[in-house]
Amino acid sequence: MRKLIVLALTCALVLSFGATVGAKVLKLALDADPKTLDIQEQLSGGTLQFSHWVFDPLVRYRQDMSFEPRLAEKWERIDDLTVRFSLRKGVTFHSGNPFTAKDVKFTLDRFNNSPDFKGLFEPFAESVIVDDFTIDIKTKKPYPLMLNMMTYVFPMDSIYYTGTDDQGKPKDALLKVGYTYAKTALPSGTGAFRCIYREHGVKMLLSRYTDYWDKGSPGNVTEIILAPIKEEATRVAALLAGDVDFIMPVPPQDFARLKKDKKVELFTYTGGRIITVQMNQNRLEPLKDARVRQAIVYAVNNAGISKKIMKGTATVAGQMSPKGYYGYKESLVPRYDLSKAKKLMKEAGYAKGFEATMIAPNNRYVNDEKIAEAFVSMVSKIGIKINLKTMPKAQYWDEFDRQPADFQMIGWHSDTEDSGNFYEYLLMCPGKETGYGQYNSGNYCNPKVDELTLACQSETDLEKRAMMLQEIEQIIYDDAAYIPFHWQNHSYGVKKGVKAQAIINTLNFPYLGDLVVE
Repeated sequence: MRKLIVLALTCALVLSFGATVGAKVLKLALDADPKTLDIQEQLSGGTLQFSHWVFDPLVRYRQDMSFEPRLAEKWERIDDLTVRFSLRKGVTFHSGNPFTAKDVKFTLDRFNNSPDFKGLFEPFAESVIVDDFTIDIKTKKPYPLMLNMMTYVFPMDSIYYTGTDDQGKPKDALLKVGYTYAKTALPSGTGAFRCIYREHGVKMLLSRYTDYWDKGSPGNVTEIILAPIKEEATRVAALLAGDVDFIMPVPPQDFARLKKDKKVELFTYTGGRIITVQMNQNRLEPLKDARVRQAIVYAVNNAGISKKIMKGTATVAGQMSPKGYYGYKESLVPRYDLSKAKKLMKEAGYAKGFEATMIAPNNRYVNDEKIAEAFVSMVSKIGIKINLKTMPKAQYWDEFDRQPADFQMIGWHSDTEDSGNFYEYLLMCPGKETGYGQYNSGNYCNPKVDELTLACQSETDLEKRAMMLQEIEQIIYDDAAYIPFHWQNHSYGVKKGVKAQAIINTLNFPYLGDLVVE
């Protein structure tokens, strides 16, 4: 039955659009499609993947994590606070409008209206247009992560997104909840693909942009048919049946199956996404007690979750920063100890436990629902009875922002490939004006963590900065500020002849514009 459903879906997609003769059509199945077409609305992996297909950043990472020029051809530091970027000439948006420095400034200014992005860009002061293809980007203080941040600047078409729509509303409006032009209109980017059709949760069609500026790209895919397939087994069955060409993610329980099938290939890539649960101290009194939070961490057998649920395809975590990040501290290891957990609960006056609520997604992270269920079972052994509710990621993030539960799951990959980003978004005291702590649904607040995190933003002595980041890791470890599970690996299943290995990376942003299909 599942196979028939997938076959019907795929056939319907192909028939409804009709591939042109000689086209290289990639049938792509994801666990979910992007929630919005406004690339500045939501700071999420799905939105950023989409951004790399339909837009282009100023700078992007290569597989070795060095920087590659994209819409910025070169850059130079003018002074301690200013970097001058020389922009690529001859680039046009999908609308036909020319790309200039005005579009970069428009994009940077618009970040200030984004609840998700404004904290990330808080260190930036202003951008100054020098000429049509030169722009100076200034920071408020010396900043060591300028190029890291430019990988998240995907210039938007300032002409296309200026003015009012047919409802009389400004086209550049940015809202997380409710209608806006940018989240529903087919976007105008500079990327390898144009988005020419979208039915959220059902299908999306991307078509190769014939005037794409990167003539050196090896990519030969002309059309992408994207179908979200939430069910893991159905997604894998579609690949094995030949109904789709590329799936992500691959559930760990199917790794061995794909490796044995001669018609497909499995690719995995080490990732830095930490999977965690946050404890809302503003909702539940016991969670204000560090001993209770520590007890919960001690009650979680995260090594067991990595082994039994993730099938060894994730790296068990005792801290936020993965190995290789400046904040990583060798001594901060996982600490499963059920006896100690029970002792701490007794010391805190909660020997009999308490009741709580929890929400988690069921299609955002690999095995997220199973992890949440395992967590609920584990903490029940120390008397904590949790009412768990799971939901698709299309619904989850609005719920997450509302903070309706005592425990909430979240995974995070550092946007700057640096430890500081974890703390800025997940652990700093939440502040609506600054954007810091935007995803801190536990409402953990430690002034020392904030002080050190902000100091790290302008510390250019890398050895000193590493010591500061490691001090933060020690504080949040001792405070049990959150519950760590593991760092999630990325996984991709492709039909033979789809050369995926060259376009995947630790960021989990496959550069489909450069994909070659035999």
